[in-house]
Amino acid sequence: MLATITELQRALDRGETTSVALTRQALDRIQDENGEGAATFIEVFAEQALQAAHASDILRAAGLRRSLIEGLPMSVKNLFDIAGYVTLGGSAVLKDAEPAEHNAVIVDRLLKAGAILIGSTNMTEFAFSGLGINPHHGTPRSPWDRANARIPGGSSSGAGVAVAEGMSVFSIGTDTGGSIRIPSAFNGLTGFKPTAERVPSEGTMPLSRSLDSNGPLAASVECCAIVDSVLTDQPYVPVAAPALDTLRLAVPTSFVFDGIDQTVRAAFDRAIALLREHGAQVEEIDIPEFDQLPHINRKGGFVCAEAWSVHRELIESKGDQYDPRVASRILRGKGIDCADYIELLDTRQAWIAAVESRLERFDAVLMPTVPVVAPRIQDLVESEDLYFASNGLILRNPTLINFLDGCALSLPCHASGEAPVGLMVAAPAYHDEHLLGVGAAIERVLPLRGK
Repeated sequence: MLATITELQRALDRGETTSVALTRQALDRIQDENGEGAATFIEVFAEQALQAAHASDILRAAGLRRSLIEGLPMSVKNLFDIAGYVTLGGSAVLKDAEPAEHNAVIVDRLLKAGAILIGSTNMTEFAFSGLGINPHHGTPRSPWDRANARIPGGSSSGAGVAVAEGMSVFSIGTDTGGSIRIPSAFNGLTGFKPTAERVPSEGTMPLSRSLDSNGPLAASVECCAIVDSVLTDQPYVPVAAPALDTLRLAVPTSFVFDGIDQTVRAAFDRAIALLREHGAQVEEIDIPEFDQLPHINRKGGFVCAEAWSVHRELIESKGDQYDPRVASRILRGKGIDCADYIELLDTRQAWIAAVESRLERFDAVLMPTVPVVAPRIQDLVESEDLYFASNGLILRNPTLINFLDGCALSLPCHASGEAPVGLMVAAPAYHDEHLLGVGAAIERVLPLRGK
C-alpha cells in the first residue's frame, strides 16, 4: 500500500527518512530501465529536485516545516508552465516554442509550500482523450496486468503511473472530462476533481475553459485534501469524516451502468453493500438529465468548440504533426457556430439546476468512475473504431460531473490483487469540503483502506 502524506511527514519528523532519501528513491524508480519512467515523464528535474530536497532537510533540522507537503517529491502534468521549460502539452507540435517565463500559479504554490518538483508527467496530447495513449512520447503501462500492457487512463496518464509506481508522492493533473479520475481508477489511486473555480488556472494550457479543473492524484482522501489546501491557498483543516449512518447517498438507476463489465459491477455492488452494512442510506434515483447529455453534446459540446478556439491557428499550420485521433476531435469544433454555443450555455445552466434539485436531499451521488477495466494499449492502437468507442465509454461517467461544474472523488473500491476499479463520489459545485469528508468516511470501509 502506498504511504500517505501524513505517514511520510511522521517519518520525516522522526528522522526515519529524509527528503533527499525520498527524492533519490523517486528518481531511482524513474531511471530504472525496467520500469515505466521513460514513458511516464517528459521532463525530469533530478539536480534541481535534489538541491530542493537538501534545502528542505536543512529547514526541518532547524525546526521549520512550511506545510504538510514539505520535502515530499511531487510531479505536475505537462500542461503546467514551469519557468525555463517549454510547455509541450504532451505534443511534438510545440517543441520549438518559447520556454515559459514563469511557473503556473499552482506550481508556485506547491514549491513555496516545500514540495519537491521531481518532473513533468506525460499525457494524452493536449489532454484530449481519456485513454492516455501518446504516439509522440510513449504510453506508460498501468501497474495492473503489466504483461498485457493496459492503458493508464488519460489524459493525466503519467500522473497516475508516477504515483502508483512511487515516482512521486502525489501528482497534479487536469480534469476536463475525467482526466484526474480515470487514471486514478485505472491505477488504484484516489483522485480529486475540485469545483473548477476554486483552483487557479493561470499558467495552465487550456483545453476547454468551461470544463477544465486542476487537482491531485494521491494515496488517500486525506492526501488529496492536504494538497487541495495548497492549491487553493487555504489553511489545511483536517478532514472531518461523518458517521456513515448519517449519510444519504444516491445511485443513478440508468445510463452510468450501460456497458458495464462484470469486474466493475461486482466491485461496485460490493462497495454499496459495505456502505449499507455500515448504516449508510443508499437510494437508487432516476436522473433523466444524465441520459440527455449525449444529445446535448451531439455537435461536440464545449470541449470541441473551445479546443478549436485554442488550436485553430496551430492545427491549420501544423495539423500533420498532431496525433490524428486528437486532431479529428479538435476539428469537430470548427462546425459549431455562435448560435450553437450560446444554446449550449443556456442548456447547461438549466441542466445544472435540474440535476442539483434532484441531488439536494443527498450527501453525494455514487457511480462507477469507469464502467470497464483498463483495456489493452495495443488493441486500441490497432483499431480506430475500438479507440473511439472505448474513449467515449471511459469518459462518459466522469464527464457528467464536469458538465455539472461539480466536484468528485474517485476511490479505489477493488480488493487487493483484483483489477483496479474506481468508485466515483460526486456532488454539486462548492460542496468540496463536505465531499472530502464523505469520501473519507466511505474510504474507511473499502477493501484497500478499510479500518
